[in-house]
Amino acid sequence: MSAARLEGLDNDVARRVVGAAQALGLGRADQAEAQLAPALASHPDHPEVLRLRAGILSLRGDHAGARKAMERAVELRPMDALYYNTLGTVLGTAGDFDSAIRALHRACELQPDLSTGWYNLGVMLTRCVRNEEAADALMRAVGLAPDNMDARALLADLLRMRGDIDASTREYRRILSERPWSGMAWWGLADLRTGTLTRDDLEQMRAALRDGRASDDDRIAIGFALAKGLDESGRYGESLEELKRANAIARLRQRWNAQAFSAGIAATNAAFNPPPPGAATPDLGHAAIFIVGLPRSGTTLVEQILASHSQVEGAGELLDLPQVLAEESRRRGSPFPHWVAEATSADWERLGARYLERTARWSKRRAVFTDKLPNNWMYIGAIRAMLPAAHIVVCRRDPLETCFSCYRQHLAGNEYTRTPEDLVAFWRDFDRTAELWARLDPKHVYQHSYEALLADPEPAVRKLLDFCGLDFEEACVRFHETVREVRSPSATQVRNPLEPGTARAHQYGALIDPLRTLLGLPPFGS
Repeated sequence: MSAARLEGLDNDVARRVVGAAQALGLGRADQAEAQLAPALASHPDHPEVLRLRAGILSLRGDHAGARKAMERAVELRPMDALYYNTLGTVLGTAGDFDSAIRALHRACELQPDLSTGWYNLGVMLTRCVRNEEAADALMRAVGLAPDNMDARALLADLLRMRGDIDASTREYRRILSERPWSGMAWWGLADLRTGTLTRDDLEQMRAALRDGRASDDDRIAIGFALAKGLDESGRYGESLEELKRANAIARLRQRWNAQAFSAGIAATNAAFNPPPPGAATPDLGHAAIFIVGLPRSGTTLVEQILASHSQVEGAGELLDLPQVLAEESRRRGSPFPHWVAEATSADWERLGARYLERTARWSKRRAVFTDKLPNNWMYIGAIRAMLPAAHIVVCRRDPLETCFSCYRQHLAGNEYTRTPEDLVAFWRDFDRTAELWARLDPKHVYQHSYEALLADPEPAVRKLLDFCGLDFEEACVRFHETVREVRSPSATQVRNPLEPGTARAHQYGALIDPLRTLLGLPPFGS
């Protein structure tokens, strides 16, 4: 930490600020908070104290507080690249990716050799499905700091998205040979395909978990990777214990407020029932197919099927819809959905046009594109108001398999996956919302069954295409032969034919009876 950033602090306070920065770098919010407390009490408006406080609040999930603290810090040090870098990460964690990218571009302009700025820019561009730009930024980061293993691991992820499994495997292995505690590399390797991890890998991961150089983020990712390797070895009890440990570490920094989330979903559904006066142009959004559902419910598979059609471009997990709604909330000075009752038909038309403007690049090659951001199920009412001609495919999978698969998957930022109780509450919110809209608007909202697809693929594919207004094409049944970039954790799976035996819950038997009970299911074997 530069002396200039500590200017105005006495030695004891400066020492604590440095300690807080080190703890924050390891992802340990409690330690950072304890170290920073005296400085916050004595120097609440010091820019470096504000910067670290913003980082702590961001880890805690207080995005509004983090943003306010960091914007004040930037105001105090407007020419400091590191401050724009932190602002970018805070904004990105809050979901404001457009502003995050602008802040990170500014950081890189102010200090072109700031490797962390280029890395964080690459992360945000990846999340916005701007993968070519992301690769350029990540290569800049690696060129400036060859030991930036997170940047190298993310580049390996991009190779996996392109279907180059061998190249991504080699890169993950190279990273681990240099930094055995790299959580991103271990999880990337584990998530490639079944059988990638060896018995030696399991022992190396156990050693990495004990390595003092590993951050909490590393330990979380390694825990999920180790759990996957143990699962593949049939060691289900051990696998479940590793999952509990990894999720417990993540939960120490941020707890999911299931009650508040449920209240928010109920308010959103109520705001659109009855539906408001939507966009006046009836065919607005005819080129868009939204694919929604919980993670691990088959959303990537549905997109792969549709993207195998000659008229459909598979765009992946686009952030444009929530970004458009967030823009409107900022414009109005009121959070979504509080302003819905005031919105006119002209407002919805404007918002629909704004979404189509942001996504125009996906319609250049083919007439129709998919938007596969799973959590857009929360915004079905807004989609219907903004884009009256859009099709919405709701992906449904057996609730036990869906929840258990989410629990086993390293889904960074999805804090509802940390406990069975939170998972089931989230699933019930989704279930109520999906049923509501399928009942209110069956012409535009279709519930697709993952199990029906596995049982009899061609009829399920025909129903899906018919709902989307697409003629049947044999390529959609042979979706695994389609060569395209797949931007989700299921990238490897959808390049293989359908496998009927994807269910995992029965392997764990009574070990996951608590999850069954929460879902209202009988105990295993009964």
